[in-house]
Amino acid sequence: MPTFSKRALTAPAALAALGLVLTACGSKASDTSAAGTTSTASCVDTSGDTIKVGSLNSLSGTMAISEVTVRDSIALAVEEINNAGGVLGKKIQIVAEDGASEPTVFAEKAEKLISSDCVAAVFGGWTSSSRKAMLPVFEDNNALLYYPVQYEGLEDSPNIFYTGATTNQQIVPALDYLKEKGVKSLYLVGSDYVFPQTANRIIKAYAAANGIEIKGEDYTPLGSTDFSTIVNKVRTADADAVFNTLNGDSNVAFFREYANVGLKAADMPVVSVSIAEEEVGGIGAQNVTGQLTAWNYYQTVDSPENKKFVDAYKAKYGANKPTSDPMEAAYTSVYLWKNTVEKADSFAVADVQAAADGVSFQAPEGLVTIDGDNHHITKTARIGEIRGDGLIYTVWESDGPIQPDPYLESYDWAKDLSGSGS
Repeated sequence: MPTFSKRALTAPAALAALGLVLTACGSKASDTSAAGTTSTASCVDTSGDTIKVGSLNSLSGTMAISEVTVRDSIALAVEEINNAGGVLGKKIQIVAEDGASEPTVFAEKAEKLISSDCVAAVFGGWTSSSRKAMLPVFEDNNALLYYPVQYEGLEDSPNIFYTGATTNQQIVPALDYLKEKGVKSLYLVGSDYVFPQTANRIIKAYAAANGIEIKGEDYTPLGSTDFSTIVNKVRTADADAVFNTLNGDSNVAFFREYANVGLKAADMPVVSVSIAEEEVGGIGAQNVTGQLTAWNYYQTVDSPENKKFVDAYKAKYGANKPTSDPMEAAYTSVYLWKNTVEKADSFAVADVQAAADGVSFQAPEGLVTIDGDNHHITKTARIGEIRGDGLIYTVWESDGPIQPDPYLESYDWAKDLSGSGS
C-alpha cells in the first residue's frame, strides 16, 4: 500500500505554528497526544463543553448547485450527533465558510478555520482543484480535512480522509459495466481541471487495454454554458457511449443541448460521475431520463439506515429535497470522525490518525470502513439509471464494499499512470 509522505514545515508555517502556541487559550487538542508523541501545535480548545468543526463548501459560484446541499447534510449529521449527546461529552459547533467555487478561496478559508477558528476538523471541498489547493494548508498545519466527493485517485495524505469514491470504486466499475454491455467506443467530455483530465487519462489507459476506441475528447471551463460545438462533435463521432466528467451547472447546459439535437440515452447513453439527484432537478428530468450514473449511493437505496437518513433530511430541509451521493458521503464523514475520536478518546490529530484504521459506520450507502494505510474508505459501487421522477435507480451494484485502491496498484493496465493531472 502507498505510504504517506508528510511535507516538512516551511519557515513561515513553523512561525505560524509557534504563533498558535503563544495565542491559543484553554486546553489544546494536540501539542502532546494521548499516545505521548509530539505533534504540530494546535489552537483547538477542548476545555469547554463544545468542540468546533469547520464546514467549507461553495455556497456561491458555479459549484453552488452541488455544494449547498453538502453543507446541509453536514449540519444534519452534527444536529443528530448533538441530540445524541455529542462527541466525548461535547456538543459540536459548526463554523461555516463559503469556498465560492474558487480553489484559492478554499485555501484561504481553510487557513482561517484552522488557525483563527481553531476547529478540530474540516468537512468539505468538492472539485479536485479545491482539494489540491487545501492539501498543503492541512499538511503544513497538521490539521484534518474530510473530503466527501468521488475523485480521480492517485493521491493520499495523512491529513485528508477521503469519504467519496476513489477510481476503483466508481470509474473502473462504470467502465467494466459498459464493456459488459458491449460498448466498443467512447467520447469523453469534461470540465477543464484536475479531476476530468486525470480521470480521462485513466479511462484511456483502460480503453487501450480493453479494446475500446476513444472517438473524441473535449474539455470546457468550469461554468461553461455553450455546448453546441461539443455536442455536434459528439453526434458526428457516433460513439457507443459518452463518458461525462463535467462538473457543476455546466451539466445543465450540456444535457439540454444533448436533448435539443435529438440525442437519446437509447442511442448514445451518457455515463456521468458528477451529477446526482440534486443536479437532475436543475437539468430537468425530461432531459436526462434513461441516462446512466456511477456512484455509491442513491436516494432509492433500500436499507433501514437510508430510510432514516432520507426521512431526516426531508424533515429538516423539505419534502421535495432529494438526497445524493456527495451529501451522503459528507453526512457519513461526520460520523466517521465522531467514531474515530471516540475510539481514540481524543481530538488530537495524531491520535485520530492512529485510531482510524478499521473504524466503521453503518451508513445509508451500506457499511463503510476506514483503511488506515491510505485514509480512504470501503464503498459499494452502483450504476444507476435516471428516471422520469428525477430519481436514480440502481441497475447494477458490486457484491459488497470495494477496498480502496487509489493508485490502481491491482490493475496491470494502470502501471504507467503517475501524477495527478494539471
